[in-house]
Amino acid sequence: MIHQTAIIDKSAEIDKDVEIGPYVIIGKDVKIQSGTQVGAFTVIEYAEIGKNCKIFSSAFIGTAPQDLKYKNEKTKIVIGNSCLVRECVTLNRGTTAHGITEIGNNCMFQAYSHVGHDCIVGNNVIMSNAATLAGHVEINDNAVISGLVAIHQFVRIGRFSMLGGGAMVPLDIPPFCQAQGDRAKLIGLNIVGLKRNGFSDKQISDIKSAYKIVFNSGLTVIEAIDQIIASNPSKEVKEFVEFIKNSKRGITRPGKTTEDNTE
Repeated sequence: MIHQTAIIDKSAEIDKDVEIGPYVIIGKDVKIQSGTQVGAFTVIEYAEIGKNCKIFSSAFIGTAPQDLKYKNEKTKIVIGNSCLVRECVTLNRGTTAHGITEIGNNCMFQAYSHVGHDCIVGNNVIMSNAATLAGHVEINDNAVISGLVAIHQFVRIGRFSMLGGGAMVPLDIPPFCQAQGDRAKLIGLNIVGLKRNGFSDKQISDIKSAYKIVFNSGLTVIEAIDQIIASNPSKEVKEFVEFIKNSKRGITRPGKTTEDNTE
């Protein structure tokens, strides 16, 4: 059902059972798939939105990037299936640097959260109220970004990591870790999150051991990674050390006064 007050550009491709509420504006080059609901006063342009998404009122999706270099080049945002977009969320389209902002399936964006241009957000990601991603940020699957978190451009956030409320994040966060503070420091592993997502005691124990070798052994990061790789590690540990090895911005490290959550 499309409300009579909605304004829809003739280029838009909207499946028959999509619901569009009052005063919605659907701009150019928009595709919305079956089962998606769009709340009142929302603005969508240059966007592909998957199936069964629920978009609440006054969200802004696919709007122009907040980048002074952007000169109205044709870019877009692509959103997967079953995403939840709450009130006043802003999800910007890409720039010519990447051409696209990408969001996976089953993500939740709580009120006033923001995804900047050219970001890549994986599946099952939660961004709490007023969490903010600068441009070119990469959020891997199952990460939890708590309220009022701000993440610097080009930072990567690893799988199953969790950022505490109000964290300011200038460096990469490795997979499976928890971080908090300004500037963010690691406080150990996301043990509760790993258990809730079916990680076995053995898997968690292996990740703990790798974490301690990298951050607590006194070895350099390169020495620690070489030692871990030589031990024929599990796939989760390989993911952990490869993420660290491939970091371009640098890795967030434990703080000296933060509680250790690896015990």
